[in-house]
Amino acid sequence: MKIITSIFDLNKEIKNYKNIGFVPTMGGIHDGHKSLIKASQTKKNKTIVSIFVNPTQFNKKDDFKKYPRNIKKDIALLEKLNVEYLFAPSAIDIYKFKARKFNLDQRDKILCAKFRKGHFEGVLNVMNRLMTIIKSKDLYMGEKDYQQLYLIKKFLSKKFKVRINSCPTIRINNNIALSTRNKLLKKGSIKKASEIALFLKKIKYRSKLQGSKFALNLPYYKKKLEEKYNIKIDYLEFRDEKNLKLNNFKSKYRLFVAYNIDNVRLIDNY
Repeated sequence: MKIITSIFDLNKEIKNYKNIGFVPTMGGIHDGHKSLIKASQTKKNKTIVSIFVNPTQFNKKDDFKKYPRNIKKDIALLEKLNVEYLFAPSAIDIYKFKARKFNLDQRDKILCAKFRKGHFEGVLNVMNRLMTIIKSKDLYMGEKDYQQLYLIKKFLSKKFKVRINSCPTIRINNNIALSTRNKLLKKGSIKKASEIALFLKKIKYRSKLQGSKFALNLPYYKKKLEEKYNIKIDYLEFRDEKNLKLNNFKSKYRLFVAYNIDNVRLIDNY
């Protein structure tokens, strides 16, 4: 695996490769990332993985500082997966050139965009820069960060004429969606998160049986979860898969949740 840290070196290395898949990450490589890499490897001649903890998408400096990092471990895992290229740039290199700034419409300021001011503007900014640099026609991203996936499709897929390949959420045995942030959780909180995940799966199942009437019960279940597990839920909502509008139960939909436990913010969808 070639480790590349500068845009100049990257341009020299991959400029002649057209059939290359791109997997953007912030490190902390886990089985979720591995599934994206393997999806790329089945379709593409070569795969490039980026590791860049983007400062502009963090709402709090402390959150950015404590975000789990272990580049040596990540490199070892990527080498075992036979990844051809790792792009690990500095913030100076990524942000040294001018690029379009993104502003979300009011209709997009829902879910995490409502509770994390500026977060997705930062995500779109850095993805715009990374896609400008790497120029891959196939991007691989997970469905756990579904709103992120939706916004990147909306704002960037046409601009770069890129296919956004979405891959299913990977869960560990206790039903928690894999996330680098899970490393910040205490043992007891992992158990709680597992129980919460099972409870939310049951809610989704019941909604399929009862439809729109069941949606009226969500405030009750939200309060019940908060009291039982001593957590703070930012949102618990049924939304349409295609446009993220509040669901009318006449099209495909998901149950979206975000909550804080151990001062760690977890998101998921079912």
